[in-house]
Amino acid sequence: MKSVFSAMLLSLMVFTVPAGAQEPVIAATNHQALLQSDDPQLAANKRLVYDFWREVFEGGHLELADKYLTESYLQHNPNVPSGRQSFVDFFSQFTTAKPIKEKVEMPLVSIVAEKDMVILTFVQEVKDPEGVQSTYTTTWFDMFRIEEGKIAEHWDPARKM
Repeated sequence: MKSVFSAMLLSLMVFTVPAGAQEPVIAATNHQALLQSDDPQLAANKRLVYDFWREVFEGGHLELADKYLTESYLQHNPNVPSGRQSFVDFFSQFTTAKPIKEKVEMPLVSIVAEKDMVILTFVQEVKDPEGVQSTYTTTWFDMFRIEEGKIAEHWDPARKM
């Protein structure tokens, strides 16, 4: 009897498609709250990465890269070369400077800081390959290592393009 019950339970778990299986990812509205920390160094690290994202990455102000990136900046995205100047050269192909916004424009979910690391997590809207719905949301992250007040290293889940 126990084995029959176990087999039935397993069948239900494997072959039943849960209704509404994916909850949408929701962006935070209060970025100032995300920047807070009881540890002043962690708060400073969060602010550094947040301002880099606003000013350099979204704002396209590549002339500010030396304010935020170490000269020997290490890049773990397989599409972007390492080095501060290489970062500038690469992104200058795709961006031009525009007014810097007060808040990060991408839909930001969280900012997590621990030791010398800061992680930004964003909502990512993706086309549904199964066609069940037109799009769905998931997350994207960018992780940074801080060294002497500048970004020294970066990771994200990008694949070669």
